[in-house]
Amino acid sequence: MALIGVVALIVIGPEKLPKVARTLGTLLGKAQRYVADVKAEVNRSMDLEELKKMKESMESAARDVEQTVQTTASDFEKDWSDTTSGLTHDLPELEAPPPSYKNPDKNWRLKRGAVPQWYKARAGVRTKALSGAARVARYRPKSLHSL
Repeated sequence: MALIGVVALIVIGPEKLPKVARTLGTLLGKAQRYVADVKAEVNRSMDLEELKKMKESMESAARDVEQTVQTTASDFEKDWSDTTSGLTHDLPELEAPPPSYKNPDKNWRLKRGAVPQWYKARAGVRTKALSGAARVARYRPKSLHSL
């Protein structure tokens, strides 16, 4: 490296050597980035091929499962029809009465009044009403005699 540096100093000269070194460094950096991009592209294409193979194998497995389910379902339907064909249908069919209409706003007062106790306690809502006498007894100032 030192020999190359000495030869470059003699051939190029001390005035142009820094500019040439910067240009050479820039070109070397671009070349390294280009090589790294090519490597990344090759890796992506290899990964893409692997993913395509994996996708094809998963699709074939899904098709096999679907075909198995269809054959099993058709076998079950055939067995079911064979089993139920021997049954007699002498029983009268039961009809369910039509659903009765319920007014959706029937209990709206009850639903609106259903506020949880923890929310009332946190919000400071009084849950119990005090009578006048109880309020006076509760908030009566302390007597001076008890001091």
